[in-house]
Amino acid sequence: MSVFDFTAKLPGDGQLPLAEHKGKVLLIVNTASKCGFTPQYKGLESLYGKYHDQGFEILAFPCNQFGAQEPGDAEEIKNFCSLNYDVSFPLMAKVDVNGADADPLWDYLKQQQSGLMGSRGIKWNFTKFLVDRSGKVVARHGPQVKPEALEKDIERLLKA
Repeated sequence: MSVFDFTAKLPGDGQLPLAEHKGKVLLIVNTASKCGFTPQYKGLESLYGKYHDQGFEILAFPCNQFGAQEPGDAEEIKNFCSLNYDVSFPLMAKVDVNGADADPLWDYLKQQQSGLMGSRGIKWNFTKFLVDRSGKVVARHGPQVKPEALEKDIERLLKA
C-alpha cells in the first residue's frame, strides 16, 4: 500500500486519484487561512514554482479542526489563497485530519510517520508529509518547520 492507493476529494464533487501522481514527489499539508502559520503559503508556493516542472506536487488540504481557523467554504479558501499568496498548487476539499471522521489518506499518513515522541495525531495546521516517487511517506514535519527547510530533502527525492 502507498499514498497512490488513495483518492482525495476535490472542492465540489470531484475526486483526485492520487495514482495520477505516481512518479512524483509529493508534499501533503493541512492548511488554514486564519492561522499564525498561514504565511507558510508563501514558502509552499515558492517550492512549488521552483520544483513543479521537475516532478514535485503540493496537495493542500484545508482543515477547520484547529481553533476553527479555516471557517470558509471552498470558494472563499481558494480566493484567499489566490489573492494573498498567489497560490497555484491544488487545494483539496476541506477535510478532518483527526478523529472518527478523519480522511482515510490522513489516517494512513499518520500511521506511516509519527509525530514528536511517537504521537500519531496531527497537532495543528501546516503539518507536512513528504512522499517519495514510489508513494512512500518518508518524513513528517510539524507546523514550526518552514517549507523552505524542506528544500534539500525535496531536491534529494527528485534526483532519486
